[in-house]
Amino acid sequence: MKKWIFFAVVLILISCKGKKSETSFTPEKASRYFKEIEDICNRDSGKLWGKSLYGPIMFVERVTRRIVANQPDNEGLLKSKDGVYVGLYPKELILSNAPVKFGGTQFAMTPFSNEDDDYRVKTRAIHSLFHRFQENEGVSASTFNANNMDEKEARLWIKLEWKALRKAINTTGEERQLAIRDALIFRGSNRELYHKYASDENKFETYEGLATFTYTLLCTNSPEEYKSRLFENLDRVYAMQSYARSYGIIHGALYASLLYDKGYDIKKIDTGNFDFGNAVKELYNIELPAICRDVAGSLAVNYDIEAVNKEEVKRDADIKENIHSQIRVFTEKPVVFLELESPYFDFEPEDIHSLDTLGTLYNSMRVSDNWGKLTVDKGGCLVSNNLKYIRITAKAFKADKNHISAEGWHLILNNDWELIPVDQNYFVRKLIP
Repeated sequence: MKKWIFFAVVLILISCKGKKSETSFTPEKASRYFKEIEDICNRDSGKLWGKSLYGPIMFVERVTRRIVANQPDNEGLLKSKDGVYVGLYPKELILSNAPVKFGGTQFAMTPFSNEDDDYRVKTRAIHSLFHRFQENEGVSASTFNANNMDEKEARLWIKLEWKALRKAINTTGEERQLAIRDALIFRGSNRELYHKYASDENKFETYEGLATFTYTLLCTNSPEEYKSRLFENLDRVYAMQSYARSYGIIHGALYASLLYDKGYDIKKIDTGNFDFGNAVKELYNIELPAICRDVAGSLAVNYDIEAVNKEEVKRDADIKENIHSQIRVFTEKPVVFLELESPYFDFEPEDIHSLDTLGTLYNSMRVSDNWGKLTVDKGGCLVSNNLKYIRITAKAFKADKNHISAEGWHLILNNDWELIPVDQNYFVRKLIP
């Protein structure tokens, strides 16, 4: 295996629980992190992507919204203090592990919690720095429709694919070739069944999967540590009840690992339109059957399909239980409906659950769209499977001009939007001139 660069793994997962002392989030601590992150990027020295990923970074404390940045913004919102730059991030804006324009400067944002360990803090920062690099290369974040990944047959195929990819990464020679072939047959079976989702899947796998690959590779010291961290992420995603918003985070990283290990120039990847399956197939000279599903069933026995089936049966039972307990919250009046036009979501992938045809339940979420900003802290919200609507309960509903709230959530509407009652429910719409 070729020489691997120094770095680590993250999954934008665990949120802050409870309020901690502000004193531990100090300029000194942030300054140390900035130096360590810069050292990591300098060690890579642009070998992976053609340029260093290091640039403007801001840590934002989740509870207080305090900012500590490594450089000033262009509009003077941040003030110099002890060698760093400090300020406050507006409460109405969403915190996420993504680049953000603040004071006219594009920063890599890293939400900071006192519960975070060094590993998570640094990998979150690299994750955001990589997305900043993608944006500078003209690849912007978008909403990926991979709702098929919550259907039972799709989940069966992708779990089998993950098992084969794990085996491929852990082996060499003919054994690796066979494992890659099996993974690509399972992938092909999935895409034969859900071919209309292929483009969105490719975008999801490259945009988020390459981020995972990058921060995993840069933050580990050896191939063994890299694989350990990579498989920790795989195990975490594998256990999730919903894959529609999470599978691409690890999926692209697994395929990128196989490409990189074979000497593929990662810089050649078009992060806006790239099919990992085709690239791995060509690089490893894999021959596939004309119709993958003709042989996938017999191969599945080698990857413990019986155990996978049992996992999915349990998942179906859990979903039915969730539906039974949640259906009244989101179907009985009054309910608030928000139509999604150009949304940006911030959520924890482990914190979502499929409610079958009702949609996907997010226990907590932050959403910004043309109409404003929604924060759901508890009680959950329901996003339709076609990504067109959000439903939230109107229990304890209160409205004060453009500030609207109910049990477990609050909404800040933009000035040219309004919330109107319709048949005991509420709908958000643009003001009619």
